[in-house]
Amino acid sequence: MGRGTFSGMAVLKVLVNVGGFEWRRTTGDHAQLYYEHPTNETDRRQVTVPLHDELKTGTLRSIAEDAGAEDFDAFCEWIATHA
Repeated sequence: MGRGTFSGMAVLKVLVNVGGFEWRRTTGDHAQLYYEHPTNETDRRQVTVPLHDELKTGTLRSIAEDAGAEDFDAFCEWIATHA
């Protein structure tokens, strides 16, 4: 895979600033992000991002899946490029 590690805050910032997600609230140390496609009203997504210093691979995969990523490695490269 060849990726470094990502903090929850780094992933959150990329999803909000580049991915079009809206940070609506934080519960404990988890941020709740929401996405609504501008032209397709049925395309809505909710992503929970733990605000930990380092996200485990399984957690990152879950975030990528919830965010709508089809390729996990491409998602990681996208995060690394924009973080």
